[in-house]
Amino acid sequence: MMERPACPWRRPSIWVRLSRNHLAVLGSTIVAAIVLVALLAPWLPLVDPNLTAPADRLQPPLSPTALLGTDQLGRDVLSRLIWGTRVSLAVGLSATLIAAVAGSGIGLVAAYVGGPVDQALMRGIDMLMAFPYLLLALAIVAALGPSLMNALLAISVVNIPFFARAVRGATLSLVRREFIDAARLAGYSRFRILTSELLPNVMPVIVITMSTTVGWMILETAGLSFLGLGAQPPQADLGSMLGDGRRIVVTAPHVAAVPGVLILVLVIGINLVGDGLRDILDPRLKAGALSRPVARTATMPAQRRPGALPSTGPSEHGSSPPLLAMHGLDTQFEIGREVYRAASGVDLTLGRGDSLGVVGESGSGKSVTALSVLGLVPTPPGRITGGSIRFDGTIDLLDVPLSGLQDLRGGRIAYIFQDPLTTLNPLMPVGEQVAETVQRHQGLSNRGAWAQAVEWLDRVGLRAPAEKARAFPHELSGGQRQRVVIAMALANRPDVLIADEPTTALDVTTQARILDLVNDLRRQSGAALLFITHDLGVIATLCTRVLVMYAGQVVESGPVAAVFATPRHPYTRGLLACVPVLGQPERALDAIPGLPPPVNRLPRGCAFADRCPSVVAACRQAPVPLRPVGPARTARCLRAEDGLHG
Repeated sequence: MMERPACPWRRPSIWVRLSRNHLAVLGSTIVAAIVLVALLAPWLPLVDPNLTAPADRLQPPLSPTALLGTDQLGRDVLSRLIWGTRVSLAVGLSATLIAAVAGSGIGLVAAYVGGPVDQALMRGIDMLMAFPYLLLALAIVAALGPSLMNALLAISVVNIPFFARAVRGATLSLVRREFIDAARLAGYSRFRILTSELLPNVMPVIVITMSTTVGWMILETAGLSFLGLGAQPPQADLGSMLGDGRRIVVTAPHVAAVPGVLILVLVIGINLVGDGLRDILDPRLKAGALSRPVARTATMPAQRRPGALPSTGPSEHGSSPPLLAMHGLDTQFEIGREVYRAASGVDLTLGRGDSLGVVGESGSGKSVTALSVLGLVPTPPGRITGGSIRFDGTIDLLDVPLSGLQDLRGGRIAYIFQDPLTTLNPLMPVGEQVAETVQRHQGLSNRGAWAQAVEWLDRVGLRAPAEKARAFPHELSGGQRQRVVIAMALANRPDVLIADEPTTALDVTTQARILDLVNDLRRQSGAALLFITHDLGVIATLCTRVLVMYAGQVVESGPVAAVFATPRHPYTRGLLACVPVLGQPERALDAIPGLPPPVNRLPRGCAFADRCPSVVAACRQAPVPLRPVGPARTARCLRAEDGLHG
């Protein structure tokens, strides 16, 4: 019986994603109910909102003829509230639309054209922003005369700068992109580039700004009407009702309280909807990348499976207990209803002085495994759902309190990230950043920490280290920044050094120097090294043991010389076949066919089966375990001992 193919994954619709935000659902329900009642006002059984009845003035709520009571002229509060809400919503939405169109147009043109046009437009915006926006609105209405239309115009004008600034900032980050250059080369006019290339890319910014501004627009309209500058008698809006009720708030509090509560509920509902739209339109927030940041990766203790420590070969320095031992690590990303198993059942050990290389294609789980050691996988959406990570034989890094983990980070366990330009603080001299980590873990004085920072910058090979210590990251070259990051990682003489592709963006000469530097300093300090890279040549030069990962799993491990000489997994053999050999120009480079499976749709059996030249039926029937295949070697392959991969 053939397996039914899995349905292709589709991105959830806007309504599905919005429904997962419970506060946004609450806000949408509130706003929808209020808008629906306001739209149905002409067909509801309401009395004339302007009909006065002095004999029935100031009736309390729940009166027989007036559900919410009457005001000082005997007018029905419920009828005026519904009709007034209709007016306030119309004015607030209209003012928001006018401000969005005018401000967005100014921002787009200023950012794209630049030069004198940008200066003229933005100086005009600066003049508007120089005045408190409410006072400016009052001045405009006072000059034009009190009326609802003039209040709408005033509120629109004072909110134009907020849209102009936001859209100009977003557009400036796009005007130098390659797709804009391509549009120019295609002969597009300026107007077409603005409308078809730039506007769609900044539309999320415009929509988000509108959704968060419309609530303020309603409040500002109500404020002007409250002061008598907006809606004029007998016309009702929420602000004028609030203004009428302030004179009798002691004797009849319901006259002011009812519109005041509705304004509060309406603005809160609109803001909740705005937050939900922001989460939907910002692709980073879809995955939770910017929401509720936490100091460490979340763990799920109920699902964790602590067990025996893995055996991946003896340490280079005898049979002493491993310094770092990871068993059965499961790290997942939960995005919506999808679960991405980025690291699944990963085992590794690292003894004092060891150098372990981790290699695999992009997306194989190398960086996620390394980040899990120090709880640096971002939550949300990441979480550790299984396994244990023991440091120094006794400390389980997944259970240690946050304060204890922070003492280990940068101290006994250091991390070298891939891109030093984004790792270093752009607003601090590099010497201060090295001194900061020294002071944090060693408790030295400012002068002592600075002296050590300069010393380590000298040890990593920076010329004129005292001068370079006062430089900012952008003033250094890529190789110099990488040396700074290495100095920061080694300054506290860590027991474990994790290097995550630290030389990927460097030229070959600088890469060789950095690798020699890392290796020399590791040997001098006796630190254990976990080195992540795509380059098998680097692994052969720098490491003594290797871990090969594929689709979040370890597929082969063992001594570098043995694994590279006789690979026991077809994936390892495929990686080695892609590496050119010096002096053998006739040797063909065989690329591995196909692509890795998505880690949210892993197959039942071997993850490499669809790309494997030696696949058999049993490979697809059940998960393939990682098993010993020789001295200090393991492989996740049913045919590892058949001699097909040697």
